[in-house]
Amino acid sequence: MSFPQPALHSLPLFVRMAGRAVILLGDGEPAEAKRRLLERAGARIVGEAAEAALAIVAIEDETEALAAIARLKARGVLVNAVDRPDSCDFTLPAIIDRSPVIVAIGTGGASAGLAAALRQRLEALLPATIGPLAERLHALRAAIRLSYPALDARRRALGAAFAQGGALDPLRADPAAVGAWLTTPAAPSDQFVTLRLRSPDPDDLTLGDARALALAERIYHPASIPSAILDRARADAVRIAADAPPGKGESGLTIWMEWA
Repeated sequence: MSFPQPALHSLPLFVRMAGRAVILLGDGEPAEAKRRLLERAGARIVGEAAEAALAIVAIEDETEALAAIARLKARGVLVNAVDRPDSCDFTLPAIIDRSPVIVAIGTGGASAGLAAALRQRLEALLPATIGPLAERLHALRAAIRLSYPALDARRRALGAAFAQGGALDPLRADPAAVGAWLTTPAAPSDQFVTLRLRSPDPDDLTLGDARALALAERIYHPASIPSAILDRARADAVRIAADAPPGKGESGLTIWMEWA
């Protein structure tokens, strides 16, 4: 059976804002900061009376802010309320821009300062070449599909290429490496890997364990494996609670977890 996962606090979404109407209420620096961000994304900023699906309320007065939030929500508008996380339908993350690659860091409104600190740390890790690498992959997407016609095979091949030390390691690869990688396509093999866990702490996973979890299509595991470790796998990987490893091979990468 599938293992139930804890509910996500929020589902991250990337919304194309160019030309989209967004209501912005309030004044002062909090409102101006949101205005700059919306303008950078190409949004069309409007007042409360306008038709819009999204709104940001940056009003300092509590009574006035709550009244505005109530009016907007009554219309079905999704609201971000500055410094009022309990009133937010959506939050605005800290952003690392390596266009077209965008990394968003959110805390569900718990701490904007923590999100900002994480952004600063990650900024130093992500090279400027990530954006051009993404553009090169986009330009050669037809050639990649030709080399790997099957979706599963294509996903596994790219996953292996993007792994640390791989041909397209995002933290090291030159965008020109995409063409060289395509000249020698390798058919990804089906694999079965056993991970022997030393503790229930996900920080004790080895680098190899973490890489395998990031690439696995499915994970078989005893019910005693904590969700904190299963959460390190791909979000769309199939998680299957079982008393023993599967008896037959499956396509792609399959993992069996057990205690060491």
